[in-house]
Amino acid sequence: MDVKTNPMRHLDRLGIPYKVHYYGDVALGGMDVAKANGQDPAKVFKTLVTVGKPRSYYVFMVPVDGVLDLKKAAAAVGEKSVSMIKQDELLPLTGYVHGGCSPLCTKRPMTVTIDSTAESFDTIYFSAGKIGYQLEVSVSDLPRMMDFKFADIRRPTE
Repeated sequence: MDVKTNPMRHLDRLGIPYKVHYYGDVALGGMDVAKANGQDPAKVFKTLVTVGKPRSYYVFMVPVDGVLDLKKAAAAVGEKSVSMIKQDELLPLTGYVHGGCSPLCTKRPMTVTIDSTAESFDTIYFSAGKIGYQLEVSVSDLPRMMDFKFADIRRPTE
């Protein structure tokens, strides 16, 4: 594969092994990505960016088979409330487009919180920073690749 994204280069520099999964050049919803790659949706994480106090931004990672619980998310980062950023703010804040946002190598450093369900898996999947590309990484390597914490931040889809 000749595509190398900033998150891939970051992992290469750190010597962290990863697998790349490709699902096509069209932005898909998280459940469709999991289906296209034959993956357990509980192990496929979407990257969501929120804002709390003015200019306080946070990244939350939740499985695609659930949704971010904004109250739990706010509590996890010590805010009274958080809300999703507007789609047109994503690229300037992170360097990524909707459907290709990775928690790694964002333009602006942000606190990252990963749903605690990730702790029960050996590996998880998340965006490689480009539409169509996904990284599979070992959960045990997460502390070496980013500063984050685990917290209960999701609710199942109804």
